[in-house]
This record gives sequence, structure tokens and C-alpha cells, in this order.
Amino acid sequence: MSLKAGIVGLPNVGKSTLFNAITKQNILAANYPFATIDPNVGVVNVPDNRMNILNDMYMPERLILASYEFTDIAGLVKGASTGEGLGNKFLSHIREVDAIVEVVRCFDDANIIHVEGGCDPIRDVEIIDLELAISDLEIVTNRLDKVYKKAMTTKDADSLIEVSALTKAKNALEKSIPLRQIDFTDEEKLKIKSFQFLTMKPIIYLANIKEEDLGKPDNHYVASLKEYIGNDSKVIKICAKVESELSELSIEDKNEMLEMLGIETSGLDELINVTYEILGLKTYFTVGPDEVRAWTFKDGMNAKECAGIIHTDFEKGFIKAEVMSYNDLIACGNELKVKEAGKLRIEGKDYLMQDGDICHFRFNK
Repeated sequence: MSLKAGIVGLPNVGKSTLFNAITKQNILAANYPFATIDPNVGVVNVPDNRMNILNDMYMPERLILASYEFTDIAGLVKGASTGEGLGNKFLSHIREVDAIVEVVRCFDDANIIHVEGGCDPIRDVEIIDLELAISDLEIVTNRLDKVYKKAMTTKDADSLIEVSALTKAKNALEKSIPLRQIDFTDEEKLKIKSFQFLTMKPIIYLANIKEEDLGKPDNHYVASLKEYIGNDSKVIKICAKVESELSELSIEDKNEMLEMLGIETSGLDELINVTYEILGLKTYFTVGPDEVRAWTFKDGMNAKECAGIIHTDFEKGFIKAEVMSYNDLIACGNELKVKEAGKLRIEGKDYLMQDGDICHFRFNK
């Protein structure tokens, strides 16, 4: 399955610099609003040390890591939901992503223009939250107007469920409460899933700080941002400029630079790990001399569904899955010893896949 995240924020907060680091693409990163006009899409490999070990063990012709698709979207400004700046063009792009990554500037620099006149992370977050809420509210109101009369007249069960969900959403959005905080029933969630509400998507805040603040306690901007966000979302400290430099280095040089900076992992690696955690994503592997590959799946998916991630034919004709865990493989040393130890399992379609499972699917062609 493809993981998509949209990088958003006000103009000149470091989005495009961060995107350059993520994808190593040289898009325009200029010191003025709307340097990014069309959404730039890039794919980055998901770091996973297990893949390096599997590569050494199987020496495959191809090593394919799981991927993470980032879309860098033009800077949002106040009034975007009503057409200011790039308006609804921006909003339509982020409806298509699984998670929203909001870059928030958390440092002062007189040489970098701020569209709102100065650094204020809470104000910046409130601007974007409001624009997302207004956009969702417009959809909710329009749909509610259409379905309410039918539901009240026919008492159709599906329509009543939708009205219930939309009414909850309308009441929340009018109070500037994001829909991800609302307790919808499973039926209600299913009815409104197709609307792809922006405020229902998980959001991760990237506090863009100066290099000298890395490895140190939170500066006052980051501290205030974390206090404001509370438990609703994650806040990750990152220096877009440093991430851009790290992206150009070898693994050895990157680790050396991280040590010099006094941090254990790069902000981008932490972002990917947090996104996986928030979205409930895990990884299984397929291995062999031709290819070692990582596949992303959602926690709770069964073997048949995971087979379908590779190809729909695998799911349709699923027979069984031969499964061993990565940890058992490493402990035993090779596949033969895994079998001798009785650790290779035959699982049916209802087996719930686990992170680190190594699978061979059997299916009818």
C-alpha cells in the first residue's frame, strides 16, 4: 500500500527546504510566498535496518525498501478556504493524503520574510487549522442540506446515520474542533469516509528550529507549541537546513554528523517512524535471490489482505502463507535452520500479519 503525506504550512516556514532533503530533488526554495506553485511529489525510501541484514543474507538482485510519498504543497495563507492565495487548489491536494505534516517555523530570522510579519507558531497553527475547518464545514453544510430532508421523510437507515455523522461534524467544526477528536461510531465513520475531511486526518507538527538549537532543550517557541497542541498530535523538532545537508551524506558521514550535533536520529527518520505509529502501519517482507522487498500494511490486516498488497491475484486465489518471523530467522541464522527448529509456520487467510513477518504466499493462478 502506498503511504502519502502532504507537507503544509504558511509560506517561508521551511517546507520546500525540507522537501528537498526528503527527495533530494532541487525544487525552487525561494524567500517569497508561493515559490512552490504546483504540488511537488517525491518518493523516499523508509529506513529499516532489517533490510540491510536481509540483503547481506540473501544477496538478491534487487533490494526494494518500503516507500513514503511526500507532496509539497504551496504555502497556505489566511483566507485560502475562500480563495485567497492558491485557495481551494491547495485544499484539494491535501484531501488525497493519508496524513498531514505541518511545518511550523520556531525561530527568529530577520532575513527570512514571514507572511504574517513575525514568528508566532501558535498563530500560524491557528490560521491553518481554521482554513482546514472552514473547508470541511462547507462540505458538511452542503451535504447536510441535501441529505437531511430525505432522511427525515423516508427514515432511511443509511441516510439517518449520515445525518447523525454530519450533524456531529457541523457542531464540532463550528466550534473549531477538528473531526479527528470527535467520537464517531464505526457506521458513521464509514458513511463519511469518502468526503476525506481534512481535519479528520492525523497531523504531525514539524517545529523547524535553528541548527544551534538541535540537541538542546526546547526553545520557547517549541515549548509553547507543544503546550498548545497537547495530546492531540505529535510535535517533532527538526532543522530543515541540517536535514538538507544530511541528505547529501553517506550513511557513515551522516551518523558522524548526527553525533556531532548531539542527536540520535535525523528528524526525517523520526517523522517516518511517528507517521507509521500514528497510522498503525507495519512491515512484512518477501525474500529470495531475485528480490528482497519490504511491504507496508495496516495493523489488523490478515494474510489474504496482505497478499493483495502485492497483487490482487494473490488475494483472489489465496491458498496459504508460509511465514517465519524476522527475529527467528536472525536467531537461527538461515531459512533451513528455521525449518529445522519448527519455526516456519503455515498460516491461513485469517492469520493476522505481524510486523517483521517474512512471507511466501501460495495462490491459485
